[in-house]
Amino acid sequence: MADDRPWLAAYPEGVPAEITVPDKPLTANLDAAVARFPDRVALDFLGAATTYRELGEQVARAAGALHELGVRAGDRVALVLPNCPQHVVAFYAVLRLGAIVVEHNPLYTKDELAQQLADHGARVAVVWQKVAALVEATRDRTSVETIIAVDLPAALPTLKRLALRLPLAQARRTRADMTAPAPASALSWEKLVARAAPIPDGVPGPSVGDTALLQYTGGTTGTPKGAILTHRNLAANAEQNRAWVPGLRDGGEVFYAVLPMFHVYGVTLCLTTAVMIGATTVLLPRFDPGMVLDAAKRRPPTFFPGVPTMYDRLGAEVVKRGADLSSARYAISGAMALPPDTVERWEKITGGLLIEGYGMTETSPITVGNPMSTGRRAGSIGVPFPSTRVRLADRDDPSVDVPPGEPGELLIQGPQVFSGYWNLPDETARVLLPGGWIRTGDVAVMSEDGYLTIVDRIKELIITGGFNVYPSEIETLLRRHPDVADAAVVGLPSENAGEQVVAVVVPAEGATPDPDELRAWARERLAGYKAPRRIVIATELPRSMIGKVLRRQVRDNLLAS
Repeated sequence: MADDRPWLAAYPEGVPAEITVPDKPLTANLDAAVARFPDRVALDFLGAATTYRELGEQVARAAGALHELGVRAGDRVALVLPNCPQHVVAFYAVLRLGAIVVEHNPLYTKDELAQQLADHGARVAVVWQKVAALVEATRDRTSVETIIAVDLPAALPTLKRLALRLPLAQARRTRADMTAPAPASALSWEKLVARAAPIPDGVPGPSVGDTALLQYTGGTTGTPKGAILTHRNLAANAEQNRAWVPGLRDGGEVFYAVLPMFHVYGVTLCLTTAVMIGATTVLLPRFDPGMVLDAAKRRPPTFFPGVPTMYDRLGAEVVKRGADLSSARYAISGAMALPPDTVERWEKITGGLLIEGYGMTETSPITVGNPMSTGRRAGSIGVPFPSTRVRLADRDDPSVDVPPGEPGELLIQGPQVFSGYWNLPDETARVLLPGGWIRTGDVAVMSEDGYLTIVDRIKELIITGGFNVYPSEIETLLRRHPDVADAAVVGLPSENAGEQVVAVVVPAEGATPDPDELRAWARERLAGYKAPRRIVIATELPRSMIGKVLRRQVRDNLLAS
């Protein structure tokens, strides 16, 4: 092949082949936005507006408060928060100290949180009031010393905050959804930040090569581990995102944060890229089509990152209400395959563009995307981003490339590729190859003009509702049940969530497990999206000659039944 980057011809006008990799930390982007757009609304939370000047001041005070609590460069600080202004402030405050943000899903169970908290060893955790007691209950297994509880209603507009106090059933339900009493030992985030002095100028900030974020993932093996992402990794991916959409206007866009910011997809689009260009970010604590459309009346979106199910549900609500989303010029979908009919409906409703992107936690996350133009190609994940190289390698020997047109494991190289897993050098060596190439675990084919299509999945993870679910984690849990001798977990197609989690279990000797009881037992111990939607009882599981359960055959058997 004369040119090893045939995909460059697919780039729309204005998209560069290479980006200038940032030489400043993420906090410099916030400082620049504060200086350039001080009076522009940075955050909108259900109608409560925070300007960039106010955001900068809050970050400075929060950094001062954390510094007073002893947080120093290199320390890990756990965030267990939904999308809210306090999340954004805490994220940048931790980074300002040269400390490391560790994002956690607030829907996790105690055991799931304890495992991750123990692994990274954070002494300070900034958590939603509703999960503060859960984090408190992990202290006997973790290094957590200080819990700072965030009161979500404190960030609401005054009238909405007062309405929650009304003695009405709806107000009580909303209040219960948003808050709960925190343990007596927990500190109040709001009081800490309000009383704190801004961090002194003499306290050094981070360097571009420092670790900014530990993001937990199953990687390519299914065992949760912390992916180490530096300021350079995350800033580079934000710069790549901006380059991919040359029509974005600094200081002129409205991003919708419906993706959870405890997920790397939400971090990069809604916490780093948005701030880099001085955008207004509309924060929603959870995805709800009605809530999105109510916000759109107040502050119409121009850039809408999401997952396919969001576009389908929101599109249906737009039609139902006769609402207007014509302001949404750009949308990028990730986490699962984007159906062509979803694209067609969304673009008809908005008049804008919806493209599919591809990435992984270990790549900050986006590496490949369809062009943000009418040249996008349905069914393909697109072409490599600027400054990103790809190879298709032999699945058994990643040093050998497959012939052109043949399927191979997708390998990626670029400034967004992580530096390794936290305290796991062997796992790092398994996926991070010489030259900075990372093994994705996905099998792809490339067309002559450089478009990539995923055709298989080596790592066998399940994607449901945009979240990664790792079969081995659920199988290990099910085997702990006294009525279960063995288990295999697979993903089956679902109309509403990409895939649904299905478990096939072999009963323990003399036991007769009840599928409904097993599902309820699993739901008590797993985040809701991980819990099996179906449990099938079987006498045995298909195995290889060496005894390994053949998940693919399990899946094929279920599909054929």
